[in-house]
Amino acid sequence: MSTTVNKKVPTELGTERIGKLLMQYAIPAIIAQIAASLYNLIDRAFIGHIPNVGTDAISGLTNTFPFMNLSVAFGAMIGVGGATMISVRLGQRDYDSAKNILGNLVTLNIIVGVIFAAVSFLFIDDILLFFGASENTLPYARDYMEVILLGNVITHLYFGINAALRSSGHPQQAMTATIMTVLFNAILTPILIFVFGMGIRGAALATILAQAITLAWQTKLLSNPNELLHLQRGIYRLRGNIVKKVLRIGMSPFLINTAACIVVIIINKGLRENSISIEDGDISTAAYGISNSMQFIFVMIVLGLTQGMQPIVSYNYGAKHPERVRKALTLTILWATLITTVGFAVCIGFPGFVARIFTSEPALIERASWAMRIMCMFMPIIGFQLVTTNFFQSIGKVNKSIFLSLTRQVLMLIPLLIILPHFFGEKGVWYSIPISDLVAAILTVITLGIQFKEWKKEKM
Repeated sequence: MSTTVNKKVPTELGTERIGKLLMQYAIPAIIAQIAASLYNLIDRAFIGHIPNVGTDAISGLTNTFPFMNLSVAFGAMIGVGGATMISVRLGQRDYDSAKNILGNLVTLNIIVGVIFAAVSFLFIDDILLFFGASENTLPYARDYMEVILLGNVITHLYFGINAALRSSGHPQQAMTATIMTVLFNAILTPILIFVFGMGIRGAALATILAQAITLAWQTKLLSNPNELLHLQRGIYRLRGNIVKKVLRIGMSPFLINTAACIVVIIINKGLRENSISIEDGDISTAAYGISNSMQFIFVMIVLGLTQGMQPIVSYNYGAKHPERVRKALTLTILWATLITTVGFAVCIGFPGFVARIFTSEPALIERASWAMRIMCMFMPIIGFQLVTTNFFQSIGKVNKSIFLSLTRQVLMLIPLLIILPHFFGEKGVWYSIPISDLVAAILTVITLGIQFKEWKKEKM
């Protein structure tokens, strides 16, 4: 007799209307990503208003972006790879494999989280200086990252289990987990920074404590034996075939985040090397942190859309329903383009208002406002590129996903960041960002067109 009797199986992914499914799965993910955006912005907003050190503290926090991106890269490789495999196996009715993938996802997150934190602690100052920290900002960057690294395993497990919840038919719980983390972080951050006088360390500690509380709740949810997919004995031993496939599928988001790490390093160094003084370089770095935060909100919303799309596409691809796969892709692209167009309007129309959320210093507000308009110049087309990249990953076309992932961040942006400053100085660093967005979108259109032609030939 089947062990899955009376347990919830998300078959609606193969039968329900695509529009309704996308709303059902994407809206919770979008809310979760908005919450996650606010979660990151909370630290920056409170840190930016710490008396007498606001600009240096924001600049120091910006210097930790590569560190954070690198940590997220390893977490995403496991979380996204595992979640995609779970959705595909559920679509194929291979429930035993889905359970083992969940267990391996947990084990891998613990192992990678410990190793990453241990290695980073050994070389923390050298790493932060390489990432672009100055003598003024290094103490703030170090104080923040030491606390974050101590809780690195918690962070990896929190994101990994949330991805498993979403892919196994529980988007509402995944959304609730993210919102819980934001609320706890919003409450704890000002208390630890200003009441207990912990400064930037307080912001980092609030982040870890919020994730730890939510992780306990997530673990309780996934420990329910009445659910088809739940934490149980016998699923945690690493299995070579699962690990290889998880890492292979997760290679695309890993490379995206690793490329983002490299890009931020080059941007930080470019802004500092092309500034007239160390202080001016710190202002430019802080301006990049503010501008990037604003763009980050809308990118995160689009990533919420792609997270909602992922189980729908993966399930129907595994169940061999190509029309449903195409419809999910088309609808997600339309929604993503609308979202990034709204982001474009905000960045172009109200940059000064946005900058004042993070700082009250006139020089930084002026620099951030100008930078925001430049960085968001081609923002409406970013959504399409992000959705298509995730789509190829969701159907197992890893090579195409990796190619598109690297196009914007590596193949175009890094060379531009190296070349343009020779002709335009610091402005060349800023100009590189929108130019790479445009070229990446064009290449994405070409790649997707080729894929549609391949499908048409297969159908004929």
